[in-house]
Amino acid sequence: NEVICEHFLRQGMLDIAECLNEDAHIELSNERREPFLELHRILEALRQHNLDPALEWAEQNRDELNRRNSTLEFKLHRLRFIELIRHGAIRRREILEYARKLAPFANMHMKDVQLLMGSLLYLRQGIESSAYSFLLEDSSWIEICDLFTRDACSVLGLSVESPLSVGINAGCKALPPLLSIRQVMQSRQVAGVWSSKEELPVEIDLGQNYRFHSVFACPILRQQSTEQNPPMRLICGHVISKDAMHKLVVGNSNRFKCPYCPVEMMTSNTRQIYF
Repeated sequence: NEVICEHFLRQGMLDIAECLNEDAHIELSNERREPFLELHRILEALRQHNLDPALEWAEQNRDELNRRNSTLEFKLHRLRFIELIRHGAIRRREILEYARKLAPFANMHMKDVQLLMGSLLYLRQGIESSAYSFLLEDSSWIEICDLFTRDACSVLGLSVESPLSVGINAGCKALPPLLSIRQVMQSRQVAGVWSSKEELPVEIDLGQNYRFHSVFACPILRQQSTEQNPPMRLICGHVISKDAMHKLVVGNSNRFKCPYCPVEMMTSNTRQIYF
């Protein structure tokens, strides 16, 4: 219910989200709602070609964006500059004044700034009929919306894609091969094998877009790690699964030897590195 509610908030469907919040007795605090509302408000403004809310947000979060090597603030100023030169020589004074705001970004984006300055030579005859006409393409607005979504979600601690959408899309990709293998298992009367295990009978490759974290397979037991059997880092730096570590323990001493080097250690010396 919380995932569905957050999806509605992310899409700007505030009334539906509020109804679900009340009917399902979800207690979503204002702290959890506010990031979604702010994200939707700024994106809606960008879709209307209004850069002011996004620029204000980027300036307020400049330190966080710089730590992530984000180009968002520069791209927003670049797009504002392009919108000014679209009007031609009529707004020449305003264009020259705004060009000063690009100066702090010159070191990191020298080629882009040089390109923008070069376009000023064609203000009188019109950028549309010059070699710089590509600057006026509408695709720039789509790109800035995508860039803002990605960087803002990173700063706000949100996933770029809606978890509900990811779950549904992944399920739609996984269902066809699962249904096929189910029919085969039923025809061979081995359907019970699937239901008795907490794993799929075949590997389902959902593609690179649906890989959100790495997977560890124990080099000794050849098993994928789980919450009950997490990877354990030994003091020598090698990593094995928790089950493998317990199998290596000699008697009740809780001491064991690394299977890859001659280092001995206690189980208490190991460290869990995942889950």
